Amino acid sequence: MVAQYSRQHSELTDDETDRLFHALAAATRRDILRRTIQREQSVSALAADYDMSFAAVQKHVAVLEAAGLIVKRAEGRERLVRADPVMIARARALLARYEELWRSRVDRLDALLADPAHPER
Repeated sequence: MVAQYSRQHSELTDDETDRLFHALAAATRRDILRRTIQREQSVSALAADYDMSFAAVQKHVAVLEAAGLIVKRAEGRERLVRADPVMIARARALLARYEELWRSRVDRLDALLADPAHPER
């Protein structure tokens, strides 16, 4: 029962999956995520490294936050951002399931093509 509960709560809903893929679709957001996996950073420090406005970086951070990939917290006047390892693990599990699905399909296709009795050979 506990394993089933954990598995059910680790699987992403369709809406969570949509937000995840949307968040990861932009190179800037992937870079922000990579940087915040390494260490917590202020939004200002993140913005300093991009050739875009502070507001544009804030929007990227908001998309990542909405997807649950990062967590933002206030410390004085600064907003600090760090990656959320729980959501990253959930996303990784989703991608592993997709990989398993496609590998099994390729394996079945390989088996079909290797079968000399298959009528299409």
